[in-house]
Amino acid sequence: MTIDIVTIFPDFFKPFTETSMIRKAQMYGYVSINVHNLRDHSAEKHRKVDDTPYGGGAGMVMTYQPFRDAIQALRTKGSKVILMSPQGKVFNQETANRLALENHLVLLCGHYEGVDARVLDLVDEELSVGDYVLTGGEIPAMTVADAVIRLVPGVLHEASARDDSLQNGLLKHPQFTKPETIDGKAVPSVLLSGNHGEIARWRLEQSVIQTLEKRPDLIEKGGFDPDTDALVKTVKKQKDASETHKNP
Repeated sequence: MTIDIVTIFPDFFKPFTETSMIRKAQMYGYVSINVHNLRDHSAEKHRKVDDTPYGGGAGMVMTYQPFRDAIQALRTKGSKVILMSPQGKVFNQETANRLALENHLVLLCGHYEGVDARVLDLVDEELSVGDYVLTGGEIPAMTVADAVIRLVPGVLHEASARDDSLQNGLLKHPQFTKPETIDGKAVPSVLLSGNHGEIARWRLEQSVIQTLEKRPDLIEKGGFDPDTDALVKTVKKQKDASETHKNP
């Protein structure tokens, strides 16, 4: 996979591209990340990429021409061009899984008060990382790149990526490591049993419990396989009975 990132702050990405999993993914050839300075595509004498908005208003708007030329320079057959924008569809694990199947992503980082609306005619989609506004699209671009790269085959152990939170629509089960007991808190005995079937069942049940407690919206969204759906109904019934007992 190739990821091209277009920004007016290319140095912002140096620690990201040179650290941990992202560095190794590039080192072993699973992904190629290229960071491009939008100003290099400006036709303005002083590499200007913004101007005042028509109709008045505060701040500056990023101009159309540099984005157009950057996209034309980078787009190839099969490229997916994405504008990071607070107006885009909210990025989630499902989107990360979809983008991980692409061969080439071009991530455009907006800044200032936004981009000239005509830029939207040149992109395939807009993505937001949440219902809030950041200074620019650099952090969202890193978020998308990180979430996607870890799903590229070979970057992580397959089981590690498969068992992540949200991959099956649920949060991840609680995890424990050594020591077996500390501060009077012991590792659940099922995890020491060696019974892989029971462990898998416990982990799925705990995932359902965690999700009901922390992200009930994911439960309401549904879409689970039959076994998980049956377990969700059982855990919800137990939870409702417990609450009724507490508050008769």
